[in-house]
Amino acid sequence: MNNTLQTASSPTANTAGPLFNELPLSPGLLATLQQLEYRTMTPIQAASLPITLAGHDLIAQAKTGSGKTAAFALTLLTNLNPRRFAVQTMVLCPTRELADQVTQELRRLARFAENIKILTLCGGSIMRPQVSSLAHGAHIIVGTPGRIMDHLQRNSLNLEALNTLVLDEADRMLDMGFYEDIAFVVRRCPSERQTLLFSATYPKGIAGLARQFLRNPREVKLLEQHEENKIRQRFYEVEHEARLQAVGQLIKHYQPVSTLAFCNTKQQCRDLLEILQAQGINALTLSGDLEQRERDQVLIQFTHRSCSVLVATDVAARGLDIAQLEAVINVDVTPDPEIYIHRIGRTGRADENGWALSLYSLSEMPRVVAITKMLGSEPEWHDLATLQSDDNMPPVSPMVTLQILGGRKEKIRPGDVLGALTGEAGYTREEVGKITVTDQSTYVAVARNIAHEAVRKLSAGKVKGKTVKVRAL
Repeated sequence: MNNTLQTASSPTANTAGPLFNELPLSPGLLATLQQLEYRTMTPIQAASLPITLAGHDLIAQAKTGSGKTAAFALTLLTNLNPRRFAVQTMVLCPTRELADQVTQELRRLARFAENIKILTLCGGSIMRPQVSSLAHGAHIIVGTPGRIMDHLQRNSLNLEALNTLVLDEADRMLDMGFYEDIAFVVRRCPSERQTLLFSATYPKGIAGLARQFLRNPREVKLLEQHEENKIRQRFYEVEHEARLQAVGQLIKHYQPVSTLAFCNTKQQCRDLLEILQAQGINALTLSGDLEQRERDQVLIQFTHRSCSVLVATDVAARGLDIAQLEAVINVDVTPDPEIYIHRIGRTGRADENGWALSLYSLSEMPRVVAITKMLGSEPEWHDLATLQSDDNMPPVSPMVTLQILGGRKEKIRPGDVLGALTGEAGYTREEVGKITVTDQSTYVAVARNIAHEAVRKLSAGKVKGKTVKVRAL
């Protein structure tokens, strides 16, 4: 592959990167960046944008939360002609959650031009409204490979005008078995196009994908670094058969409000969930077996801080960017050190601190050695017997999530729900947490001690002038 490799270190709190106004961006786009207070570039943006704005194909290694969405969004918006009402850009994502995040960011950045239409096409949603939206035209499509493939087979999606293709989190799309779907979709794109591939890790399959679908790509690798004082890493030796019980010990000792527990297999996720719930720990799991609506509800409860522990595999947790995550527990040692670094990077974000707690058996010691070699530092070794957990009660999540039947289709907005709770119901702003509005439902987090009463008051009162049905999840 004829490419050049550039490396960049990940940002630390006080490092100011190069300015966006040094890039050849339109005045409208620069004004939008200023409004959004995007002044300095993150390392992945600074390394990749000069390459992509010059029209080159790109392979970039960068994790969720590094600013990669803006890194490709600014290029595809620069390539876009808003006056041409045809699909000019497509972004393929592994999961619906990531597709929704990307769509949200694109809409924020596309404010500089009127009438840029962005559509999300993912499985788990009814096909007919998507077909109808496509018939009315769109400039940018964001979606999952399987659903994009369905639309191409139905001829409801036309890619003749496509000039930019983005493969986001390509490694996870490969992990999830999407290679054939991706190949099907890419072969239906015009050969004269710019292709940008973003991946958190660089398995062999990525090189194969790049050889097949990219033209002389440039390569950028973001060397991820975690500030040692922000993520405390501890390793605990455990007998293999005692591993799942030990997770509850860690949770009861450290008392994190919010924990993401990673397992290597779906079966282990199910087994761990059963054990944690038996120990009185409020846990949920993300799995491919869930219907999309159930999966959405699990994520909403976790991000609303009304569930203490989310148990998941790397594939299920991909694309999740969760604020205020106190701890990551590695129930297994992953065979790939880069995956380990990606996992623990979910905690200790922004100005927060976090715990990265790992369980390992003697047979997994070679994997631990590979991780420590990559980290370049000696980890903290600890003994499970020293944990003060037997007398500790499980941590209690501070919030409860209420589901209100009625969402975007009823034109309900977060402000309507906040107004009903802080107005007629008489609660303070501090007693109300995150509010998430979906097409059919609205979810609001309320302080645990008022949850029962809040259900009664909301059911008896009105939201947006209408009586609503409410239940606690």
